[in-house]
Amino acid sequence: MRNKRLIIAIAAAVVFGLIAAVSVSRYLAKAQAYTKNLNNVVVAKVDIPVGTRIIAEQLGVVQLPRSAAPEGTFINPEDQNLIGRVAVVRIAAREPITESRLAPLGSAAGLSSVIPEGYRAMNVRVDDVVGISGFIMPGALVDVVVVIDPPENDSHRERVSKIVLQNIKVLANGANLDKPKNEKEVERVKTVTLQVTPEQTEKLALASSEGRLQLVMRNSIDQGDEVTTGATKKSLLSGERALPLPGEDAEKDAKPVHHPSAAPKRARPRAMASETAAKVNTPAAPAVARPSIEVIEGAKKKNVEFPDLR
Repeated sequence: MRNKRLIIAIAAAVVFGLIAAVSVSRYLAKAQAYTKNLNNVVVAKVDIPVGTRIIAEQLGVVQLPRSAAPEGTFINPEDQNLIGRVAVVRIAAREPITESRLAPLGSAAGLSSVIPEGYRAMNVRVDDVVGISGFIMPGALVDVVVVIDPPENDSHRERVSKIVLQNIKVLANGANLDKPKNEKEVERVKTVTLQVTPEQTEKLALASSEGRLQLVMRNSIDQGDEVTTGATKKSLLSGERALPLPGEDAEKDAKPVHHPSAAPKRARPRAMASETAAKVNTPAAPAVARPSIEVIEGAKKKNVEFPDLR
């Protein structure tokens, strides 16, 4: 009996040992396969502002699966194709460094590195009114409005306000090429740098010399082209219709709500109302005193009235 129990215990130990060995070998095989699937990816240790050159002290390495690594990444933080490159966008800490976020090799640091090919950067003098009280940040989209006198040979001599450029990107406000971390902190600047084409540069230069410029901020999603005729004193005095606010219902149902359970109120007839008012307001006639006689019964006295025979 004892030998049977010993054999069963040894057999169970062998089975459990085999199961554990198979499980461990499978786990090690999966771990080895996962390790082989990992790649080194260069990431930023700290925030890298736009327009600055990248140095080795700003870079680190993490391991990511090949399927999760973005395209155009670097595997060596000391790669000569990476060190000294200029960032064209702001790179946050722990974000991968990719080729699309860097200017071409040999690009100079600063504003020139963020100007796309075929475009120019042009400064516009602004104040608190023109610059929308400092809320125009790099990356914002604006329209340029100018108030200008018409040409001398034009029959209409009124000053006109006209949108001359639309959907213009702001590259910098003052010397800042990047948005501040806290956009609620408004910074007063004297110039704004706009990204324009060579043809737009000519229009902007003429508009700034002939009239007063005004920048109008627009939604970054709104890429539509608006065709306007311009505004004059005559059109200004003609008034403007009120427009509903975006996202709100322009028309609301103003009909009264009918409750079927509530009984309608009926107007009282004038005759009934007059009779009721007469009853309330007419004073009552004084009562006529009836003749009476005093009757003495022992020690008691009482007055007895004669009946009314009318």
